[in-house]
Amino acid sequence: MDKEVLTVKQVAEFFQMDERTIYKLAKQGDIPSFKVSNQWRFLKKDIESWVEQKKSEVMGKADIFKEKS
Repeated sequence: MDKEVLTVKQVAEFFQMDERTIYKLAKQGDIPSFKVSNQWRFLKKDIESWVEQKKSEVMGKADIFKEKS
């Protein structure tokens, strides 16, 4: 199950974003992805890890702002 591969459409639905935004993030290397026969694919476990990393980054920034107040 942790090797589940997602499509752009599935990732867009998960994040409630436009598919074009997911394509842009993938092309820029901002979201973990890879291409198979010219189509973007995403490993579910990589997306889940990436979300946790981004959440930690946001929480760390929030802590910095608290310290400055």
